[in-house]
Amino acid sequence: MRIPFVDLKAQYKSLKEEIDMAIASVIDETAFISGKHAQHFEKDFSAFTGVEHTIACANGTDSLEILLQAMGVGRGDEVIVPAISWISTSEAVSTVGARPVFVDVDEHGLMDLTQVESRITAHTKAIIPVHLYGNPVDMARVMEIAQKHRLLVLEDCAQSHGAMIGDKQAGTFGDAASYSFYPGKNLGAYGDAGAMSTSNEQLARVSRAIANHGQEGKHNHIMEGRNSRMDGLQAAILRVKLPHLQLWTERRISRAALYTQLLDIPEVKLPVVRKGFRHVYHLFVIRTQQRDALAVHLKEQGIETSIHYPVPLPLMPCYKQYNHTPTSFPMATSMAAEILSLPMYAELTDGQVGEVCSAIRSFFGH
Repeated sequence: MRIPFVDLKAQYKSLKEEIDMAIASVIDETAFISGKHAQHFEKDFSAFTGVEHTIACANGTDSLEILLQAMGVGRGDEVIVPAISWISTSEAVSTVGARPVFVDVDEHGLMDLTQVESRITAHTKAIIPVHLYGNPVDMARVMEIAQKHRLLVLEDCAQSHGAMIGDKQAGTFGDAASYSFYPGKNLGAYGDAGAMSTSNEQLARVSRAIANHGQEGKHNHIMEGRNSRMDGLQAAILRVKLPHLQLWTERRISRAALYTQLLDIPEVKLPVVRKGFRHVYHLFVIRTQQRDALAVHLKEQGIETSIHYPVPLPLMPCYKQYNHTPTSFPMATSMAAEILSLPMYAELTDGQVGEVCSAIRSFFGH
């Protein structure tokens, strides 16, 4: 039995009639770029997060770049980012002219907050905590550090829709939050799409203008901006999906619990659920010293896996000018050699989870 890493068709089949109707309505109204569908989605997403301002945009990378620009981050500034993330996190910093300053990760793969203050300089302008794999960073501690040093905080929520810290959502602590709705995300579009979220009215105003060619009203360009508007089709699809996100999240959590129960073996290190934090399992990532051989074994059994991410950001060729070495990021380097992402999506069945776990256990002789 083939088990895909993610099955987007299964989700579509469960919502086919609603999604087809939403797409048809956009085509019928020729509301293809931004417009009412994006505006409705912004209101819906603000209601979901509890944050006053949502600004829909073209993709998650744009949302990071636009927010940094709107925050006034630019040439000569430094922004603290974790050593493990998708490159958009650090790439956005460089794109606005600032320098990404990398911090090693902790045992959860999250920014090691015990090391952040040692990386702060007179040039540090902001921190970007990444809620990696759907596991939220301790934002109370981040905000303590930021307030002490008068730093801006931009939460990278690309993988953490609906993750919770106590009774508050990830993405509601900092000055702003960035979201990606890439198709494979917990809340995914059928193409690229993203959003920015903030309670700061001025930051929202500037971000919205930047995303729409610097306009405030048609032909009223208050600045030079960029073209980063959400397609009407994506907005309409996301509106259909958003009411189902809570149920899908509960399903992901239950899949993770079953994985945890069935993979209680010494050769595999499992994600740890911390008290007071709600992990929404965009990815279910295990660690094992035999990662590559295990991945080959699972592929032979028809089970797809992936690696998020095989090379720590500071060790990428694109950052060779900073002369980083593996010894500067020991935890990230160790994790990158051991992490393996198992199939994870809301429609994954108990039987499929059981098949994956059985294949892993057999590989280790259990």
